Amino acid sequence: MNLFADAFAWLFSPDRLTGPHPLPQAIAEHLFYTFVSVAIAAVIALPIGYLIGHTGKGRDVAVAIVGAGRAVPSFGLILLLVLVLGVLHKPAAAITAFVLLAIPSILSGAYTGIEAIDRATLDAGRAMGMTQWQVFRKIEFPLSLPLVMGGLRSAVLQVVATVTLAAYVGLGGLGFYIIQGVPLRRFDQILGGALAVVFLALVLDGLFALLQRMAVPRGVGAGKPHQSGAPRRTNKGVMEQNQDFAVETGT
Repeated sequence: MNLFADAFAWLFSPDRLTGPHPLPQAIAEHLFYTFVSVAIAAVIALPIGYLIGHTGKGRDVAVAIVGAGRAVPSFGLILLLVLVLGVLHKPAAAITAFVLLAIPSILSGAYTGIEAIDRATLDAGRAMGMTQWQVFRKIEFPLSLPLVMGGLRSAVLQVVATVTLAAYVGLGGLGFYIIQGVPLRRFDQILGGALAVVFLALVLDGLFALLQRMAVPRGVGAGKPHQSGAPRRTNKGVMEQNQDFAVETGT
């Protein structure tokens, strides 16, 4: 307990607001690498995931990519890209590594979100004369949002934890305190830096959990069955799909 007390004392010390690497700057750097990486990964993975879910083609390849992406050691990937791109391009190398780590969760969330939609709902839209684009825009996109947000949530948590390793190649962030504290044997600093990462991850997880809940379309819930007799997807059904997705992604 004394170590935790020392860690909290170090973390909330006024000295953390001054010096060459103050805590607010470290948090800002950590968030910068996290959100830039996830945004780039989303631009890449969401269109591909939506296309796979809408057409039903390429799912086996996507599943293989997701599985392979989760098996890649993040620390080794960062060091490899730094060596390949050169020490002068360390930020680009680190962001590339974080993007590659974020893509599997976002890709899985996108195609799983569309696959979870009741086929009768899609057939009803097509029977009303909707084009493929209208089916995607008015039915598939809004109904898939909860699982898409679940994929983004998983990606953010994975990246925010991995960004800690960016300090190993001199890029700052909250990992700076952990890396600096190891040779100095400053265990209060090491634990304080780790607690800061945990706190930041919990805040982001809570934020994305709220966004995921808000993404459930209005009217999707208890109600009457479709005229076709197929049961309407309820909030409980959406949550069950979220649980299935969490099991698949390991979150």
